[in-house]
Amino acid sequence: MARIKRGIIKKQRHKKVLEQTKGYYGLRGGAYRIAKEQLMKSLSYNYIDRKNKKRDFRRLWITRINIAARSNGLSYNEFINGLKKANIEINRKMLSDIAVNDAESFKKLVEAAKVQLSA
Repeated sequence: MARIKRGIIKKQRHKKVLEQTKGYYGLRGGAYRIAKEQLMKSLSYNYIDRKNKKRDFRRLWITRINIAARSNGLSYNEFINGLKKANIEINRKMLSDIAVNDAESFKKLVEAAKVQLSA
């Protein structure tokens, strides 16, 4: 049986890892074994943070809506409840944008929510 020589394949695999870790601090970008460990950690952080980004933005939107709603006399919870009762379906991203950029329109939404809450 012929002997298997892995020189080219091994070099390609190492090169691929080292290209992905280019720019990392110290040996994490230059030494294959350390770079491979750091790359696995980095890729897992990437996956986790793609999920966390969605949570963080939703939290930011809710905070902005809450501030704007409280300045108009309602809490966030009451505001969202009033919108649902008024059958106004608008997502939190758009509500946040309206609250920041168009105070008059947001005030009209708050008034619609207040009417439904009092009824």
